[in-house]
Amino acid sequence: MNPAVRTLEESVARTRTAERLGFESVWTSQLPPARDASLVLAAYAAATERVKLATGVLPIYTRHPTAMVQMAATLDELSGGRFILGIGVSHKVTVEGMWGMRLESPVDAMREYLTIVTTSLRDGGCSFEGRFFTARWAYAAPRRAEMPVMISALHPRMLELAGELADGVVLYMCSPAYIRDHVVPAVTAGRKKAGKPLEGFEIVAAMDACLTSDRPAALEVYHKTVERYASLPFYRKVMDAEGFKEDLDAGRITEAMVDQVAAIGDAAHVRDAIKRFRDAGVTLPAVGPFSGHEAAAGFEATLEAAASS
Repeated sequence: MNPAVRTLEESVARTRTAERLGFESVWTSQLPPARDASLVLAAYAAATERVKLATGVLPIYTRHPTAMVQMAATLDELSGGRFILGIGVSHKVTVEGMWGMRLESPVDAMREYLTIVTTSLRDGGCSFEGRFFTARWAYAAPRRAEMPVMISALHPRMLELAGELADGVVLYMCSPAYIRDHVVPAVTAGRKKAGKPLEGFEIVAAMDACLTSDRPAALEVYHKTVERYASLPFYRKVMDAEGFKEDLDAGRITEAMVDQVAAIGDAAHVRDAIKRFRDAGVTLPAVGPFSGHEAAAGFEATLEAAASS
């Protein structure tokens, strides 16, 4: 994961580093106060040659599905067929509190949105009238019909929808146990519903990582991230299912909790964490280096540790 950091120039340099180290793809997420993720990826595309470029994820309520297709097809053309589109519903606090829109029936809304996007990419347009989204249009510019389209999902109905209609699922704050026991069965059910095998379906797990010689300091830094996401209902429900409800109710962020979702420590610790995710069914661990304390080895060193896994 490589969201745009302090300067765009530094972000581009980090993407070049990821490509040089042999990483398969670079992912960036659209955060509310951040740069436009699609334009950031356009800058990455101009600076790289091989690495795939992905959104993990773009919120669906900021772009009509036809506008999402226009953006995705153009970025894919610009990058020479290297783009992966990841989309998600975001959170109630953002959709309703920030944008003044309604987040209701998110699975049904995503089904309509995803149908318009995938049909338009495949057929060059669509005629679809739904409860949440309608599209009657054609796209005449170049498009790649097989461009991968993935959705963010955490809970059974959305996970099953991902398996049924998408090419992959993008996860965050999910432990290996949660992925093995909840994610894989749900997406498998969706694939079965669509008459497709699980093979070829991408399970992307974003995981924060820090190569450090001061693990306690790194854990303290990361506590703030866990606290922030535990305040969002979609993520809190996952954390409760992972067995952390009692601790979170008491306001405790434990070391065990952090170790379930992040890779913090020496190189062996980072490698072991990635292996646990792969063993649980993750096909693509998306490593997001973080620092924030003096003993952190930094972006490139953390990526090097991950690349050796």
